[in-house]
This record gives sequence, C-alpha cells and structure tokens, in this order.
Amino acid sequence: MPQFVLEIGTEEMPARFVPSLAEELEGLFRTELELAKLDFGKVWSFATPRRIAVNVMDLASKQRVEEELVTGPPKRIAIGEDGTPTKAGLGFAKSQGVEFSDIFITDTGKGEYLALHKQTGGKDALSVLPEICVAIISRLSFPKKMHWADGDFTFGRPLRWILALLDDRVVPFTVGDVTSGRETWGHRILGAGPFEAADPEAYFAALREQSGVLIAVDDRKAAIHSEGDRLADAVGGKIVWKDSLMDEVANLVEHPKAILGHIDPIYLELPRETLLTSMESHQKSFGVEDQNGALLPYFLTVLNITPPDEDLVRKGWERVLKARLEDARFFWRADLKMDFESWRSKLDKVTFLAPLGSMGAKADRLEKLCGTLAEKLLPDATESMVQAGRYAKCDLVSEMVNEFDSLQGKMGGIYARKCGMDETVAQALYEQYLPAGPDSPVPSSMSGALLSMADKADTLAGCFGLNMIPTGGADPYALRRNALGIIRIVLEHGLRLNLSTLLEKAQAAYAEDIKWKISAKEVHEKLMDFFAQRLKAFYTGKGYSTLVVEACLGAGFDDLHALNGRIEAVEEFSKEEGFEAAVLTFKRAANIIRKQGEEAGVVLNGKFDPLRFEEAAERSLAAVLEESAPRFKRYAAAEQYSDMLGELTILRPHVDSFFDNVMVMCEDMKLRNNRLNLLQSLVGMLGRLADFNALQV
Repeated sequence: MPQFVLEIGTEEMPARFVPSLAEELEGLFRTELELAKLDFGKVWSFATPRRIAVNVMDLASKQRVEEELVTGPPKRIAIGEDGTPTKAGLGFAKSQGVEFSDIFITDTGKGEYLALHKQTGGKDALSVLPEICVAIISRLSFPKKMHWADGDFTFGRPLRWILALLDDRVVPFTVGDVTSGRETWGHRILGAGPFEAADPEAYFAALREQSGVLIAVDDRKAAIHSEGDRLADAVGGKIVWKDSLMDEVANLVEHPKAILGHIDPIYLELPRETLLTSMESHQKSFGVEDQNGALLPYFLTVLNITPPDEDLVRKGWERVLKARLEDARFFWRADLKMDFESWRSKLDKVTFLAPLGSMGAKADRLEKLCGTLAEKLLPDATESMVQAGRYAKCDLVSEMVNEFDSLQGKMGGIYARKCGMDETVAQALYEQYLPAGPDSPVPSSMSGALLSMADKADTLAGCFGLNMIPTGGADPYALRRNALGIIRIVLEHGLRLNLSTLLEKAQAAYAEDIKWKISAKEVHEKLMDFFAQRLKAFYTGKGYSTLVVEACLGAGFDDLHALNGRIEAVEEFSKEEGFEAAVLTFKRAANIIRKQGEEAGVVLNGKFDPLRFEEAAERSLAAVLEESAPRFKRYAAAEQYSDMLGELTILRPHVDSFFDNVMVMCEDMKLRNNRLNLLQSLVGMLGRLADFNALQV
C-alpha cells in the first residue's frame, strides 16, 4: 500500500517549539485522514530545529466508499398537489447533483421528507491529500507566529521548503509562497543539499546517508548520552544528566556532537548549585561529578557540527564559561562578607506588592506565621522557625541571586550554613519555594514545609484581599500553584493542620492600615472556595470520580488528611454493587432535611423523642441509629472511614422501611418535627463522611 511523507522545512526554531510540533502534526494527520475516509497504518512524526515531518505507512490509495441517507425538504412543500416537484424539490435535486427521479420519500418520524441515497468517498488519495496538508500546516500552533516577505501567511518561522510524496508522486499544493516538491535539505554544513527524493524511502536514505541529520529526537538523545558517558568515564567521572536540559539540547541540534570542556579547579569553591546553574542555564552544558557526587573541573557541551578543529571550539566554550564563573566567584565572595541582618534591613526597600508593602513587611509576617505553625507542628524548633521566617527573603538582595535569580532560596540556605546557623533554618530557607510545580518535589524537611506553606498562605491572603483572584487562564501571581503547593505539602507530609485556621492566621498577620478591596470575611470565603476548586482538580486529576470528590468536599475539608481518607473510602465504596441504591436512600433523607429544614426555616437539631413515635418503622430506625451512633463516632475518631461506610449497610434497610411506612410530613407538627429530627440525626451522622446531595446516580 502507498507510503506518504510530508516534510516542512523552516528557519531554525526554538527548542521549546520542536517536540510539541511533532506530536501535534501526528495527531492532526490521524484525525484528518479519518475524517477524509482514508485508511492508514502506522503514523509517526519527527522534528529537528529545521524540519517537522510525518510519515504515514499503508495509506489507502482511495477513500472508503460509504452510502448515506440525505434528507431534503418536507414532502408537503417539495411536491405539489398534482404530484409534480415544486421549486423546493427541484432545488434539492439540483443541490445534490441528481435528477429528481432519483429522489424518494422517507418517513423520518417527524413526517415525510424527500431523500436520496448518496455515495461519498471513492476519491484518489492524491486528490484528497493536498487540501489536508494545507489545512494542517495552517493549523499548527505556536506561542507566536510571524510574517515574512510580503505574504499574508504566518508560521512559527519562515518556510523554506516542503517535500510531499505519495510513493513516487508529488502531492501538489502551495502554502504561503512555497510549493511542495520532492527536494529536501540537510545539515547546513555537513550535507546542505538539496537532495531530490524519488520516493519516501529515497527521502529517508538521503537524510540518513547524505544530509548529516539525525531526524529522530530519541536517536539524538542516545548519541549525546552515549558519547557523554564515554568522555566522562575517561576522566574518572560521570555526567550530571538532567532530563529537561537533555530535552532542550537534543532539540537545538540536528547533528549532535558531545565534547568535554575543562574549567579551572579554583572555581570549585563555588557551591554546586551555582556551578551547575552557570553550566546548565547559560551554556546549555552538563556538569561532571565523581562517584561521591563532588563536581569535577569539567563540563559536557553539545555542538551541532563535527568541527575540523575540536580543540579550538573547546577553548571557545571554556572561555565563555570562565567569564560566567568568574562573575559567580566575585558575587560569592562579596556575599560572604555580608550578614543576614544587613540583608534583612535592605528588604524594607524591596517591594513585595505595592499595596501590600515591602519584602521586609512580608518577612515580619512570615516570622509570626512560622512561629504559629511550629508551635503546633514542630514545637522543639519554634525559635528556629521564627528565625527562618525572618531571614526567608534575605537572599533576594544578595549579589548571587541578583545575577542567578533561579537560585533564590537555595542561596539563602547555603549562606545560612556558611554563617553557622541552625540546620533547621538553613534547610527551611533552601526549600522554601518548593514545590515549584505539579511535578516538582515538596520540601523534604519539616522546616522547609512549614516555611513554604507560610509563604504561600501569605501571598494568597494578600492577593485575595486586593481581589487579585485568578480568572480563566490568567494567574500572574501563581496563586493556583501556591494553593496546590500547600495541599501537596500537607498530604505528602501527613500534617494535621486546619486549613481554615492557617488562612485566617495569614490574613490576621497583615498590618491594619492596608487598604483592602474586599472584607476579611469575604476574602476567607473566597479563599476556601478557591482551595475547594484546587482540591477538586487535584483529586479528579488522579482519577477519582468527580461526584465522589464533590460529595466529600461538601462534608468539609479543613483537615486535608481526613479528606484524603474519606475520598479514598467513598471511591472504593462507589465500586460496590449496592452503591447506587444506598446513595438514593440516603440522598432522599438529605433532600427532605434540606427542603423541610434549611429552606423552610425550621431549626432541626437531630434530637428526637422515642415516646412520640407511632410507627414500628420509625421506632426501628431510631433504635438502630442509637446502636450505630457510638460505633460511627468511634470509627470517625479513628479515621476508619471504610468501617463508617459499613454502617450504612446496616442502616439502609431501616431507612428504606421508614420511607415505605412512615408519613414524615404529617399534619401533627410535633410528630412531623420529631420525624424530621430523626432524619436529621441520620443525615448529621452521614455528613461526617460526604454530602450525599452531591452524589448523582
């Protein structure tokens, strides 16, 4: 069966564009070929900085032929009383390209309509592919598109060539000012080309044998990894591989060539973090360490060419990196002459957020919050945590962080150790910005966890007070990330922390003279609602049922650890055979209480008088509730949520019998309220687990 290949040649694209473009191109072709009724086999894509391409194997030579029923206007307006077609009927036939005699009447269930059986598909793939290619190339997404020359077409970078082959035939089309053909171009220096390809196989052979290009990113990564390991082993070390940097480097080159550079050992006095940041962020190079994890005076960089004079190129890289490291060493030595109190005084002149004051004011609040958290969660280190809060932001005014802003927090921890501070303080400062994202680790230390939560809660409280609440995709102060960070820290460290209290303390730490946009009460309500949304996204993202998560959130989430246990238990319960019937039973009770209690303005306290009961079913329910309540309370205290759900199995038949045999809304108000309080007792007990009103089955 035919093979199709499309290659879009461009000017060099940023590394961050490359992997997503390959994935998008493959996905679009799968979708469009299906819509076009062209059957196909394997589809794979690849990309380098200068090309995006897709290869489709076993592509059908023709579209599938399918027959569909096409309906037209109603018979009453398409055919006259004399049986001849009206203008509407003739117009329908003309629009479908058939004679009116080919049309028949069909009953659609809504009346009689004109209809015909019409075959679709059957076109040659060569006639269908041009439109597909133009549409897909135009739809490829970029963070920003650009114009070039005098054309109106936009793309991530200027188009330079398009190769489109279906076996040995060119798929003809034009995009912008570029017309498709059978020519491809190789590496700018090692095999520029152009190379004319007779068919897809010849195209891949040209790239493989003549162009100097490794088209598959996995092959480029493997080449870098293999050569890097060999070079490091030769000097008794190993490469400090970093996946994100490998992704970037592999998409910066078409012909990867790893070389090992040398740095002066005097720069090894710098912290590991500073050395690696200089290599990785600025030079896109990897560090080299010994078997004990100590950095060696080498670095690995990746070229996009095999140079004729490798030593000359190596010296160039070494010279550039040396300048970076010389700056870093100057900053390091300058910072070591300072002390934290000097830095702390400078924070008063650094703005946190204009209406919220300075970083110095934020540090004052962090002192209070860290002390409060430590009293409950780390009592033996309360003084150290107060100190951690006081000095948390000091490294922001250091020379090193001014130059390497990605090292904020980390440098604070390093300088704290150099100054001889308590390890609790140093670790807290070092880890305060973790987690930096959904896949980033949380602080490993308890002190880091507490400072991180205090910092994030302070930012959330301040921004919400100014009504800077994220809307849509806009979140300039990373408030969603801050909320998720607090959630993850609490859960992964197993902290017993009242979320509402933490947020109240964060609000209360602010000075009284700040001009808030909304009231403290409204801020707190909005914050709690914001956390509820984050928790819902967090758990549904892990695969838990949306309804289960919403129901458990409805029962309260001040204690995130308890919420986690309830969600797990209810999720497991939802998979059992009797779940739906149980939910309907208890949901009915919850609905009655909501309508006849809260909405009707009736105060129900769950206290009932057994002597007022008249029916056996209500006496039976009251008795089983009295038996179950102590067990339920005991299970709740021990957080045995599965056992709590087990009590529902015991309660359910009595509740069903109650609804079958007892008139709750009877005319006797005292009897009615007694029965409502019986149900309130049941609902109040269930409310410790989940809001059954939120469960739809």
